Amino acid sequence: MAQKITLSIPDMLHEKLTEWRSSFNFSKMFQEALTEAIQKKEELQKRFSDEFDMPDIIKRLREEKLAWENNFFQKGKTQGVKWAQTAHYPDLLYVLHCDNTYELIGHENYKLYFQEMYETYSLGKYSAQGGVDHEQKFIDGWFDGVETFWKQVKEQI
Repeated sequence: MAQKITLSIPDMLHEKLTEWRSSFNFSKMFQEALTEAIQKKEELQKRFSDEFDMPDIIKRLREEKLAWENNFFQKGKTQGVKWAQTAHYPDLLYVLHCDNTYELIGHENYKLYFQEMYETYSLGKYSAQGGVDHEQKFIDGWFDGVETFWKQVKEQI
């Protein structure tokens, strides 16, 4: 059984609601938003309850860490493929044979590019925090993206 409640909203919002009433199911939207808000509060409350289950907490944090690392790796890989698609042949060869990451990102030909990547993905913000170097995960992904691209084209050129 559904229960009715009364809500107060500002006049301006009420005008918009009246204007768009036929386009939306406001009751359903409110129910979904309220359900999500309650679930978030309950999850937060559960996390901070007195009944800490350390193995579960550690498992959750490991999973989050792995997902976060993978996210940085995948972003790097995507950017590496994009870079390789527009790179000149000598630049591709240089990168493919470069075994020193810091030599590459400091090289005059690539320095501005990597500075942009650092700013875009806030790589310096998370470097080496919590024992994880997200900068290096991104760079590893970037090199993987370049190598992936190279493997697809090297036999055809």
